[in-house]
Amino acid sequence: MPVRRLPPLRALEAFVRVVRLGSAKAAANELALSPSALSRRVAALEDFTGKRLFTRQHQSMKLTDEGQAFYNVVGPKLEELAEAVESQIDRGQVLRLHLGVPSLFGGQRLFPRLPELRKLHPRLHIDIDTGAHLEDRVGDTLDAAIILSPEPDPAYYRIQLDHNKVYAITSQEMAREIGTVPDEAILSKQTFLIHQDLPQSLDAWKSAIGLEKLEPASVDRFDSGQLVLEAAAQGLGIAIMHDDHFRRSHDNRLARLFDIDVESPYRYWFVCKPKALESRPVRIFHEWLLQAGL
Repeated sequence: MPVRRLPPLRALEAFVRVVRLGSAKAAANELALSPSALSRRVAALEDFTGKRLFTRQHQSMKLTDEGQAFYNVVGPKLEELAEAVESQIDRGQVLRLHLGVPSLFGGQRLFPRLPELRKLHPRLHIDIDTGAHLEDRVGDTLDAAIILSPEPDPAYYRIQLDHNKVYAITSQEMAREIGTVPDEAILSKQTFLIHQDLPQSLDAWKSAIGLEKLEPASVDRFDSGQLVLEAAAQGLGIAIMHDDHFRRSHDNRLARLFDIDVESPYRYWFVCKPKALESRPVRIFHEWLLQAGL
């Protein structure tokens, strides 16, 4: 059987690093290349594929739609190749990732899918940290993290994982008592339950329902999203959480207050230091996370 012609591997490596690091300058530094040498490698890959993978403006490189499609197909295959090569070098060696994850994201979205990751990469093991200030600890005690934030530090490599609405959530009984139309007199007597990582959500919700000056009886703060939902289910107050949290809870004790769309100031992001993407455990998890659609 004739051997297929392969693209230049160094050109593929240059392309993948530019995409993963988000910067041609950072990729050139990682590969110990001059910017012009990096550009030549990428150009060689474009000549080979017949596709324009990047647009070039003022020494910056922006991925084109063709380039993104190429990366989506080729990136995982390169990962498989690296896995095959490494399996012959360090047989049985454990790959360990120190990952920060909000507890509710972990319970609702990550852990139900981790068996898939284990089947694909049995040598990858993950130490999970659900503590506070995850973003601040990335690059120190954490290799990477999934965080709730309006906008992560631009010094990080970051990928937005979702887009959310703010829901007011309470027990079925309390929802019937409060009614279907926002009433300031009734709401001012209620206790509101918020997660400490979502402080702006209550203001966004009050603004959306036209009650910016609403002063609740109390605002109780939690460091656990699961406990916020449980407190709401027990009738202890009105939880201000995300629509995704409500849907994934599958808790028939809970009800949504008022059918009003409220854009959340917060989103889930995957973040790590740009250089961390060269670490195999981080790279494996990053690629899987994007493909799994968590």
